[in-house]
Amino acid sequence: MSSEAPNPTPAYDSQVVYGDKALYARLNTLITDHQSKKDTTNLRQVESFEIPIRSGKAWVVKKGQVLTLTTPHGPQVGDLNIFSLTNPRERLWASRTRQLHASHVSIGDRLWSNLPYLRPLCTIIGDSLANYGVDGNGGRVHDLLGTRCDPYVNKILADSSFDYHCHSNLTRAILPYGLHESDVHDVLNVFQVTGLNRDGKYFMSPCPAKPGDYFSVLAETDLLCALSTCPGGDLSVYGWGEESARRMLETCRPIGVEVLEIVEGKRDEVLEGWRESEVANRRGGGYEGLHGLGMPVFGV
Repeated sequence: MSSEAPNPTPAYDSQVVYGDKALYARLNTLITDHQSKKDTTNLRQVESFEIPIRSGKAWVVKKGQVLTLTTPHGPQVGDLNIFSLTNPRERLWASRTRQLHASHVSIGDRLWSNLPYLRPLCTIIGDSLANYGVDGNGGRVHDLLGTRCDPYVNKILADSSFDYHCHSNLTRAILPYGLHESDVHDVLNVFQVTGLNRDGKYFMSPCPAKPGDYFSVLAETDLLCALSTCPGGDLSVYGWGEESARRMLETCRPIGVEVLEIVEGKRDEVLEGWRESEVANRRGGGYEGLHGLGMPVFGV
């Protein structure tokens, strides 16, 4: 009998969820060439900025544009929220994305929205840490297992107040867009290594990113994105309470944000066959939302 643990078949094992792999492979080539400076003629910069340490910012990414997050100054974890720009009730659904793809995501995986919409908000097309794999502790990078740090759990665990947890950073970031604290949702922890130990308990490991590492997605519809530069920095030191917050400060670095679009004359060629994603209950295109009732209980 083999001593290896069994590897059961995934419950949601379908190639349908991955979309047009040839299209995303073309985009991966563009991103790789752009980041390596091998070819910067196919993508045009729309916006570029850095988010300071222990802060948050929100910005718009239009459908067909590319969002790239970078670690220009070295390792740093970022907590990412994603909304539909036209309907912020539609937002990243971390748990369904875990089921459809994996607990940690990379090139080819897609980030899906909540019910009743259920569509890919964006697709990962570039990841300089794609070969990280599984480390000696069972950790993987770009985490969907956990969620954002927040001041409420900090108060419970350490009986202290701290206003710059990721939940608070994201709350401040989305306020200018008419959203508020209850709109902040479970995140994708970009550049973060996590896993489950033998007892099934969540653990975190230091961020492996180096200056110049990147994570890129194609917007499948118009998006509002918000990112917090985690107060835990690169997670080489972490804990709860004021003393831990002081110790972690030295591990904090900014995260770079770049929004790109394919240049005129190349867009039709590169995005051949692509179209904006559609919500799952669009009439004629999926489930119509009756739930066994005589008329819909919601509208889109």
